[in-house]
Amino acid sequence: MAHDPPDGAPAHELVPESLTLEGLRAAAAECRACELWRTGTQTVFGEGASPCAVMLVGEQPGDREDLEGHPFVGPAGAVLDRALQDACLPRDDTYVTNVVKHFRWVPRGKRRLHQKPDSSHVTACGPWLRAEIELVRPRLIVLLGATAAQSVLGSAFRVLKERGRILSSPFGVPVTATVHPSSVLRAPDPESRERAYADFVADLAGVVSWLHLPTA
Repeated sequence: MAHDPPDGAPAHELVPESLTLEGLRAAAAECRACELWRTGTQTVFGEGASPCAVMLVGEQPGDREDLEGHPFVGPAGAVLDRALQDACLPRDDTYVTNVVKHFRWVPRGKRRLHQKPDSSHVTACGPWLRAEIELVRPRLIVLLGATAAQSVLGSAFRVLKERGRILSSPFGVPVTATVHPSSVLRAPDPESRERAYADFVADLAGVVSWLHLPTA
């Protein structure tokens, strides 16, 4: 009887000593630190400007991202792109990534439905995010959704209660949290969706305002 191949070395052992985004991306492509590599099509690493003013951190790649190998290219990515434009924060000026680099999903007929990653998956991927932050050197990190926010700010953090506040982080970089753009798509009716989108844009506009504050 065939057995699944064993999981590999922890991610921190794979992070290159000489950090470059190209080298980090290549190393992450070989990551077997948790079991998600077995069902994900590929590692979906971060992309964007480096250094950058803003790093946007989501939960995990979705179905489209898993197939195409790029972050935020599916329906949630379209919401994010539009909101960034409306907030006057060009995506080309940001770096976009996820706390988990493989797509976790469950089958529903011919579809692959998103399944929230466990804390073990977030922990396994932690070295990749830390290395990205070290390389990209953002002025501010925007945490998109509960999984991303709680991975950095602790399990007691509540996005809807604390959204928009500028907080300190273990990375030595200020962070702020807002909803994940997929939550806008899940709003139950057009009016709720419009309101959720406006609130999301307002949070991103607050980021732009903070970036333009005079530094001490």
